[in-house]
Amino acid sequence: MDMKILVVGGGGREHAIARALSCNSEATIFSVMARKNPGIAALSRRHLIEKETRVEKVADFARECGVDCAIIGPEAPLEAGIADTLQQQGIPCVGPTRLAARLETDKAFCRDMMERHGIPGRPHYRVFHDTAAACEYIDAYDGDLAVKPIGLTGGKGVRIMGEQVDREGAKAYARTLDGGVVLEERLIGEEFTLQAFVDGNHLVPMPLVQDHKRAFEGDTGPNTGGMGTYSLEDHLLPFVTHADYEAALEIMRRTVAAMAAEGQPYRGILYGQFMNTRDGPKVVEFNSRFGDPEAMNVLSLLESDFAAILCRIVEGSLSGAHVHFAPKATVCKYLVPEGYPDAPVSGAPIAVGDYGDAILYYANVGEKDGRMVTLQSRTMAFVGLGDSLAEAEETAERAAASVRGGVWYRHDIGKPALLDKRIKHMKEIR
Repeated sequence: MDMKILVVGGGGREHAIARALSCNSEATIFSVMARKNPGIAALSRRHLIEKETRVEKVADFARECGVDCAIIGPEAPLEAGIADTLQQQGIPCVGPTRLAARLETDKAFCRDMMERHGIPGRPHYRVFHDTAAACEYIDAYDGDLAVKPIGLTGGKGVRIMGEQVDREGAKAYARTLDGGVVLEERLIGEEFTLQAFVDGNHLVPMPLVQDHKRAFEGDTGPNTGGMGTYSLEDHLLPFVTHADYEAALEIMRRTVAAMAAEGQPYRGILYGQFMNTRDGPKVVEFNSRFGDPEAMNVLSLLESDFAAILCRIVEGSLSGAHVHFAPKATVCKYLVPEGYPDAPVSGAPIAVGDYGDAILYYANVGEKDGRMVTLQSRTMAFVGLGDSLAEAEETAERAAASVRGGVWYRHDIGKPALLDKRIKHMKEIR
């Protein structure tokens, strides 16, 4: 489909969006990013270096380029109302309005909305705007809690009492959250991600993915934005039954219906982060955009015309008949700067060798004296595809090992031992 499409954002997720548009469409790509991503820039007819939250500047550029549609990658510009601004100027947007994006940007709104509409999969929770009351609740609670800021945290703001902090630590963290806190029962199980295209009424799911938030091998160390992900050739996961999958999908459908009923129809990408528990899937959180790195897995598999999908989203004519993914497994491995996540070293030169059949997605890279260098966040990712997980992992591992310089990555993502651990854990719970 011959369209002019604006991609907003400059990370690995947005590189995956731009690549999918270039592979599966005749779209002309324009882009806005706070820092130059060489992968996105190479695919764009024009690009603007600008903070994505400066929505008026983004809208001016979109209008100047005559784009037909925009797709928003990160959550911060959605919270800033970029979809509202673009739509007011006649530019359809694949990304929810500021109010609809509260599914991600306001955890209290999300939980209360689910409760109002009787949507299953809610953990027991309480919302507090008074620190003293929150601390009293923590003291009195019999069990472990997840302590969550109400607003955006970049995937790193949750503290788990009983795992990361003790009761005193939970209270100390709650005191730092002046804007409010959500206290939830600690969910025990295995996490999985279900992403979907949504046009306000219709929802089309993508393959299931599992992310690895912990920095170090064996799922140890501090939380990160995500060290890597995998998906399987049947688009399911071995510790998620068909009944679990259908339950998670129904939660997503009912959430979309509830938003429409509240007068805030949701249009864009809906990301459901689920914990598969003894009692079935529970909602850890919703995100109002593609995951990073999960976008790289699913968009690397997309066989359909991506521009046509975006067009149907904005028209409200989305159907599963228009969306096809290759029956392949994927493994994504993120390379990150030395010292990441606590003390990342920026400015270290890196060189990419022969990465074979893997797909390279640039994320956070700089240039110094004509050489590519690390910055403060995740550097780049490789996605391997294969008829089996083992084949996909081998492709991703070989590619990641080709990079020289001040970066490192987790070798264990996509390995059988880690997957077997997940399966065993789920069997023990049930």
